[in-house]
Amino acid sequence: MKRLILCLLCVTRSISADPIQLHPLNPHYFLSNNKQTVLITSGEHYGAVLNLDFDYKTYLRTLNEDGLNLTRLFTGSYVEMPGAFGIEHNTLAPAEWRYITPWPEVKHEDDKLRFDLDGWNAAYFKRLKHFLQYADKQGVIVELTFFSSIYTETNWTRNPFHPDNNVNDLNVTDWKSLHTLQNKKAVKIQEKMVRKIVRELNEFDNLYYEIQNEPWSDQSDSVGIVLNNLSPNEFRNRGGFWENKVEVATEASLVWQKHMAAVIVDEESKLPKKHLIAQNYSNFRFPIAEMESNISILNFHYALPEAVTWNWSWNRPIGYDESGFAGSTADDYRRQVWRFFLSGGAVFNGLDYTFYPGHEDGAGMNNAPGVSDPAFREQLGILRKTLLNMDLVSMQQDHTTILHAPGVSVLMLSRLGVTYFAYLEGNGPNDFIVKLPNGLFHLKWADPVSGAIVHEESFKYPGGKRNLSTPEFKGELVLELRRLQKMKQGTEIGIRKQGGE
Repeated sequence: MKRLILCLLCVTRSISADPIQLHPLNPHYFLSNNKQTVLITSGEHYGAVLNLDFDYKTYLRTLNEDGLNLTRLFTGSYVEMPGAFGIEHNTLAPAEWRYITPWPEVKHEDDKLRFDLDGWNAAYFKRLKHFLQYADKQGVIVELTFFSSIYTETNWTRNPFHPDNNVNDLNVTDWKSLHTLQNKKAVKIQEKMVRKIVRELNEFDNLYYEIQNEPWSDQSDSVGIVLNNLSPNEFRNRGGFWENKVEVATEASLVWQKHMAAVIVDEESKLPKKHLIAQNYSNFRFPIAEMESNISILNFHYALPEAVTWNWSWNRPIGYDESGFAGSTADDYRRQVWRFFLSGGAVFNGLDYTFYPGHEDGAGMNNAPGVSDPAFREQLGILRKTLLNMDLVSMQQDHTTILHAPGVSVLMLSRLGVTYFAYLEGNGPNDFIVKLPNGLFHLKWADPVSGAIVHEESFKYPGGKRNLSTPEFKGELVLELRRLQKMKQGTEIGIRKQGGE
């Protein structure tokens, strides 16, 4: 009888489980399996399902072993040509006809294989669902991106929506308009695909959706530049002005994205589970002017901390949804990630080109414009463990506790009077002025590269402004400071006396 009751409880728990959702106490972060969480990964280039030569089991196990909990996945509605974007080994550029999509391949009258966009490929959905199942087993959340910009005429020649690649007479004459409401027949096929995937994957809790990858690439409005002191020519000489240009999607794209988000919500209204929806807004940073009610996650690529601070009041998780183009080693990316999370970010997805067919364990070497350093995943695992050790949902951006930090840049989150968490860049030892309440505190200084504790101590503090001394460090340092209890007035200041003004 006892065994039967336990089994019934297990079934009830499984049925009543919820997909990853916004944390009810602080919607800048997530709730998953009844615990606060952030999403951090350094993953393959989005082709784990559509590329039939990619062993996703080994890949997902590697993410788990490295302490990471996210992967980004494209559906197959977009594919790249070999060599695209300077990537030598690219999971998003499978070998010819080693590319699986939601649609079946049929022989056309000219005896060439083409896609039938009115049918469904059962083998694709079997592979997709098994990927979600195995990711869940490994503790990995999946961001599933339905569509992507096309970028180039070369990529377009391989796309399922290209007139030469399907039997459906779509007559899409301009690929830049594919993700607008302009071509009604294409829109109906897009809607149908979205509804089918949403139905097939409704059972999964380790899942949220993104509408489109980089919509501003094919439908672009320029809204500014990042560095005013560098001219467009200086960036063009380095490979492209996009590196200094902030672009957002056109109105035509935004209307289409709003429509597709509504399709997701409408389909899920008939289903048991409701999943979060992300929208991809711009590169670098942008203050979002309007927020659609169906959007829960705000995604930026190559994100700067301002992407978080400028959009904090929307009360949604903010994602650094793609990294890259900052070299092939860990150092620059690690700094970017720490800055982002210590500004209040909730998602980081790094492009990791050590993953490709034959090297799904992330040990490959690749000529590509992104990180190819397995050490980076270990450092991200340290960051995730550190973040989850903090009570993030009670914390906010803090610009008032550290009053003066000469020669050091500092980003801090805190629950004022209780917990303080900061990332420092510069060199030490260093003395800076802080403002803290009266209390007994425990302090840790840690190395963000290794996770090692550099210095740890407890001290009594009278409150007010005082000097806080760092240990010796070079480059980066992390501070965790917790107030253990309030002290009675007149308590002797002991253990380590803090210098005063």
